[in-house]
Amino acid sequence: MPVASQTPEYWSEACAELCVKDPVLAKVIKKYPEPILTSKGDLFSTLIRSIVGQQISVLAADAIWGRFSALVGEVSPEPILKPTPEMLKNCGLTSRKVEYIRGISETWTREYAGLDWEILSDDEVKRKLIALRGVGPWTAEMILMFSLLRPDIFPIDDIGAIRAIENIYNRGEVMTKDELLDQANNWAPWRTVATWFLWRTIDDEPVEY
Repeated sequence: MPVASQTPEYWSEACAELCVKDPVLAKVIKKYPEPILTSKGDLFSTLIRSIVGQQISVLAADAIWGRFSALVGEVSPEPILKPTPEMLKNCGLTSRKVEYIRGISETWTREYAGLDWEILSDDEVKRKLIALRGVGPWTAEMILMFSLLRPDIFPIDDIGAIRAIENIYNRGEVMTKDELLDQANNWAPWRTVATWFLWRTIDDEPVEY
């Protein structure tokens, strides 16, 4: 069963350290003090919401998620498998996303429901999730950040994070992956927190999964 929503115990410490390390990021942190990253304590639901949000804007993802959750009710494997694929597509999901969501739901109860995710390392969590069809590194990173609240995740392929770094640190000019990683490495061991604030500069609505 899902547990109560929770926030990271490390948040204040991370923000303070990032402000010292990076005066540029400090301005962003001070501009957007609230809300902070929150986990709903339901890894499966977060995973499905991450699939819904792949390659679309926050606003579009929120709209589709609203229709999807209204259709299925509880976001767990059995209720997701009850509607037909066509009914799921009518929520705004692509055929491929419907295929992924149904496949993950079928596999979850059989192989994943009993896992203790908290004891797994970041890399172990990623390996387990990427083994599911439709789950790539970005989606696994969203789970690590938004469900497990791991403090040092940087989603290198996230368009919003990339654009924010380029805007803030490179006058909007394109940066290479190595340059992006070099910049992100400055924020370790709090890259999750830095990424949260980068997103706030791109979307008025806080990212939620």
